[in-house]
Amino acid sequence: MIYTKTDLAGAFIIDVQKIEDDRGFFAYGFDAEEARGHGVDLKIVQAKISFNHAKGTVRGMHWQAAPALEAKLIRCTRGAIHDVIVDVRPGSATYGKHIAVDLSAENRRSLYVPPLFAHGYQTLVDATEVTYQVNTPYAPGTERGLRHDDPALGIVWPMTVTLMSPKDRKWPAFDGRGY
Repeated sequence: MIYTKTDLAGAFIIDVQKIEDDRGFFAYGFDAEEARGHGVDLKIVQAKISFNHAKGTVRGMHWQAAPALEAKLIRCTRGAIHDVIVDVRPGSATYGKHIAVDLSAENRRSLYVPPLFAHGYQTLVDATEVTYQVNTPYAPGTERGLRHDDPALGIVWPMTVTLMSPKDRKWPAFDGRGY
């Protein structure tokens, strides 16, 4: 696997290393020991699937606060997404900053999202499926979120938002006070 550091400390873009032959290829999608060598200690306790009917759908920007801090490994297994994470770690040198990466079934790229990073994505094509491997179960009382279109964050989504849940539309603006 190829780990690429991002501008946000602790977050990685992970590409597979293909072992190819006449049949196709084989690759590791995750290796806990190799991940720990990069400072990623992800004990997976749940695997989740998100299916999205229409391109332009936005899900996010979500994270879980203490005591249920959540790290995620995100991969698009069908279609394509524009994935965005925002650093909401109090005291972080990159607090309030974000990165974006396109994940697709074709590029087989993953994004490691550390705890206390808001996460969201926009589907780039119809019938897109995304998998999440997480280190802690969903805990509704710890769920937090930010507005996907907050000018303070400066996130540029690649297309007009076509669908979004009412809950995601109601998240507060980023105010820099910490979470």
